Amino acid sequence: MAQEVRGVIAPGKDEPVRMETIVVPAPGPGEAVVRVQACGVCHTDLHYKQGGINDDFPFLLGHEAAGVVESVGDGVTDVVPGDFVILNWRAVCGNCRACLRGRPWYCFDTHNAEQKMTLASTGQELSPALGIGAFAEKTLVAAGQCTKVDPAVAPQVAGLLGCGVMAGIGAAINTGNVGRGDTVAVIGCGGVGDAAIAGANLAGAAKIIAVDIDDRKLETARGMGATHTVNSRTSDPVEAIRELTGGFGADVVIEAVGRPETYKQAFYARDLAGTVVLVGVPTPEMKLELPLLDVFGRGGALKSSWYGDCLPSRDFPMLIDLHLQGRLDLEAFVTETIELTDVEKAFERMHHGDVLRSVVVL
Repeated sequence: MAQEVRGVIAPGKDEPVRMETIVVPAPGPGEAVVRVQACGVCHTDLHYKQGGINDDFPFLLGHEAAGVVESVGDGVTDVVPGDFVILNWRAVCGNCRACLRGRPWYCFDTHNAEQKMTLASTGQELSPALGIGAFAEKTLVAAGQCTKVDPAVAPQVAGLLGCGVMAGIGAAINTGNVGRGDTVAVIGCGGVGDAAIAGANLAGAAKIIAVDIDDRKLETARGMGATHTVNSRTSDPVEAIRELTGGFGADVVIEAVGRPETYKQAFYARDLAGTVVLVGVPTPEMKLELPLLDVFGRGGALKSSWYGDCLPSRDFPMLIDLHLQGRLDLEAFVTETIELTDVEKAFERMHHGDVLRSVVVL
């Protein structure tokens, strides 16, 4: 039967978020209801609030979440009630041309729950952020969005793999194919950039250069595994990266900002035949102009990383195991834990660069 729970919605563009009573339907075929235990406050949620994704208000915010499966609909066999899961926003279909070619991380037909959660007061349908909507005590998702992991991990740590941390780690390991002895530069040291640094460190990179305009963020980046830092407000990052790599440039440069200016820096800061990975998300009006001869003459690869090119069923359990073994410090990404009522304040702190991640704990 349907349930009523508390949830945080964005009612309209740039309006303050507010707490509302949400109606969560009983799961239908292929769906699951998850009791949310923790959910990170991601910059993508702020984009939704600001109308930067689309205008399908009201949004039920939150998507970096972990929790326990409460109930499942007909036909669900991969998870059962009681399973501890991380929620993902790319439930692969298994049937599209990417999946059938053995590349499910590129799935072109990912899916969400068919039913809609609604406002109890008006019956208005809600648009769940990235098909999840986890700033709520419970949420309805497609069962394929639930990835079972070791329940020994703390929920506030596990949920971060649902978006930003996975995007960064995957940008380094899956998309950038960082290997032992490589030189890596990461431009932009927010949560995703720091995760890319951690991923490069895991992969055995010999030199990891963190680039940002904020010395506080550069200090945090060192804690994630950066061997060198560059403040691009006071130094030319391209020249600095070249100087630190014997004049050649880095083997892999990860752009975690999503701006034309920083992408150009990444393009020219890589070695010949090196790789640029764009994981920062640009806005629709941004344009990039590069001399085509430079694109041809420098060779290598220019890649975009979608969700760290991850396959949740493969990557989430592996990274949780590495964390439990003490080889991946996911706790370092959690700046503070907060309550549902503190989400608006968390957005303000995010805007001012005061936190790496605020995490709602329910």
